[in-house]
Amino acid sequence: MDPKTHLQANRGLCGTLLALGEGSARVALDATGSMAVDAQGLVHGGFVFGLADYAAMLAVNDPNVVLGAAETRFLKPVRVGDRMIASAQTLDVKGRKREVRVEAAVNSEKVFEGTFTCFVLERHVLEGVGSK
Repeated sequence: MDPKTHLQANRGLCGTLLALGEGSARVALDATGSMAVDAQGLVHGGFVFGLADYAAMLAVNDPNVVLGAAETRFLKPVRVGDRMIASAQTLDVKGRKREVRVEAAVNSEKVFEGTFTCFVLERHVLEGVGSK
């Protein structure tokens, strides 16, 4: 199965697709020094969230998918040099709404979990929106 969404996502910031199935995706992201917030090498949670969001979008795999909400928990810190693997699975489909469960792990140890509420729109979210 080929990806149909987020085709220009930066692999260094969002992750690299490892596997894509019907309603599921696995994505990897290597934590780099530019993601650190301190001298100890703690990675900013925004990068972990971005990885999870990207995995959720790929699990839905529609060109017009957008994130509406997320309920998440950061379970353990991520350090520079860690390789994060996010696994996303679509749990529920109601019309245009998709509930996607995402878990991210480092060395099989869960560091993040969340439920992402995604919506599949009729057209691209920016279609018809004026440019700056």
